[in-house]
Amino acid sequence: MYSQCFYIGGFLIDKKMNLYIILFAAIAFEVLGTMLLPTSQNFTKLLPSIVLLISYGISFYLLAFLSQKLPLAIIYASWAGLGVFSVALLSSIFYKQTLNWQTIIGLFLIVIGVTMVNIYKGVE
Repeated sequence: MYSQCFYIGGFLIDKKMNLYIILFAAIAFEVLGTMLLPTSQNFTKLLPSIVLLISYGISFYLLAFLSQKLPLAIIYASWAGLGVFSVALLSSIFYKQTLNWQTIIGLFLIVIGVTMVNIYKGVE
């Protein structure tokens, strides 16, 4: 009954569950941690600092788990690329940091690159 399942962090996960959901969770936790860096004020604010560290810890835990299930190049390209894209967009919203047109084009090229890596990961 449990042969098609595995454990992550003590939770029983169905193998058929898309591993990319876990990857997106890792990206979300990394983005949360990164977005809290300015709020932590060089780790002098306790609550943002704690949430930041826990977020990074969860993100790296999920990446370590995924490295056993998916190719590392796919994981890292997706994690880094979509993380940069998300942080740039969220920084413009929450911290009012401006994005010029060159930056916006660069961000979309990152997304295109991550998409291509994922689409053609098994093509030889």
